[in-house]
Amino acid sequence: MPDPQGFLRYGRRLPSRRPVPVRIQDWREVYPVAEDGLIREQATRCMDCGIPFCHDGCPLGNRIPDWNDLVRTGGWASAIESLHATNNFPEFTGRLCPAPCEAACVLGIAGGEPVTIKQVEVEIINRAFELGYVTPQAVPPPSGKRVAVVGSGPAGLAAAQQLARAGHQVTVYERDDAIGGLMRYGIPDFKLEKQHIDRRLAQMEAEGVAFRTGVNVGVDVTASSLRESHDAVLLACGALAGRDTPETPGRELRGVHLAMEHLVPANRVVAGLADSTPIDAAGKHVVIIGGGDTAADCLGVAHRQGAAGIIQLDLYPQPPGARDEERDPWPTWPWILRDYPAHEEGGERVFAVAVQEFVDDGAGNVRAVRVAEVAVEKVDGRRILTFVPGSERELPADLVLLAIGFDGTEEQPLLDQLGVARNRRGAVETSPDWQATGSDGVFVAGDMHRGASLIVWAIAEGRAAAAAIHSYLGGQGSLPAPVTPAAQPLAV
Repeated sequence: MPDPQGFLRYGRRLPSRRPVPVRIQDWREVYPVAEDGLIREQATRCMDCGIPFCHDGCPLGNRIPDWNDLVRTGGWASAIESLHATNNFPEFTGRLCPAPCEAACVLGIAGGEPVTIKQVEVEIINRAFELGYVTPQAVPPPSGKRVAVVGSGPAGLAAAQQLARAGHQVTVYERDDAIGGLMRYGIPDFKLEKQHIDRRLAQMEAEGVAFRTGVNVGVDVTASSLRESHDAVLLACGALAGRDTPETPGRELRGVHLAMEHLVPANRVVAGLADSTPIDAAGKHVVIIGGGDTAADCLGVAHRQGAAGIIQLDLYPQPPGARDEERDPWPTWPWILRDYPAHEEGGERVFAVAVQEFVDDGAGNVRAVRVAEVAVEKVDGRRILTFVPGSERELPADLVLLAIGFDGTEEQPLLDQLGVARNRRGAVETSPDWQATGSDGVFVAGDMHRGASLIVWAIAEGRAAAAAIHSYLGGQGSLPAPVTPAAQPLAV
């Protein structure tokens, strides 16, 4: 029985972040481990609603009220069991997910303060590892079926773990030199230290999952040979085709880069795999174009590299500080101003502006970005920009980073070899059983199917695709399938 007055006795509180002057000197995570009293207090705020809308906000269907109450009473072992029942990797979601579950929390109605669900989640898994509750699971006798998973991001890893625990022989293929997909080299360590990936991989290896790195399927291994040696193939290659602006004058100048061209080598330096990065913000005036997670990652990296100054540009007007019930009624995901920890560390944010030109210094290097104020409106689903006359100005820039999203999965030989096509969004469509359209035995999940999305959707799709593969292989019983290929976030 939950505490019926917990939400009245306690307000919403998060643990203090590490001080800015300290944390920008290293790459460690911004949040330290929270103390038990704070987390149990915050878990006590959960009302265990008759209809817990947080379940619908999260595509994984996490049993949030259940493990909140277990944390409240100190039942950490049972809490991680409940959490793992729906989520293979709470150490990833608890650090990287923007928490649509909190947007759907009943305490958030009419401007209230939702439960700190994400923070409780990450502290459950922190303590589970600390107390030795995360161990390899015993797997059933081998099924004799072999599955290839191409891509080692959260969707591929979730599917691999589910299938291995069902008795299938699973091999994960990754073209990079280490497992983890975008989490490994795309996400900075101040958001996700890589030890969290490594210790989960150790569990998966003990459960029988095989990992092959440095293998570009479609190039190093042909699709036909992969299909001949496996009974099913899951494509979970992500959506890494960066959105560009080739039509913008000056795009070809030196110093203008896609965000991942900055983040990946920076992460490799932090991992000790390189001594320096070819795109270093040290001493430079940096302009970041984009207002989302990737832009905030670039901002945090530029701070730690020692940028002279940073300006972040957003095409849209500044969002409100609280939910607009007319626009985004509860329990949908609200359009509000989100301050990431990187914004606390410095830099300037400029809203409602569009880039008109990257300005040449006369030697082929960018020296400035010419911008103008804009009004944005949607007409028949299309974005229409109206420039404000006389608002043009230049912003100094030695380094420009384009963090304006992704255009789906990359064009690659593997797709041609399998006869799989990208749709107009750059994604791969599937049948209701997660098989790629027109390709028997080839399944697709995660951002490769959905387009760039949240980590909880990737894990949910990986689990659902694993259930479909298990059924395809004639496996006994069924695996949990939290979403269908057509599932969408809560919306009005």
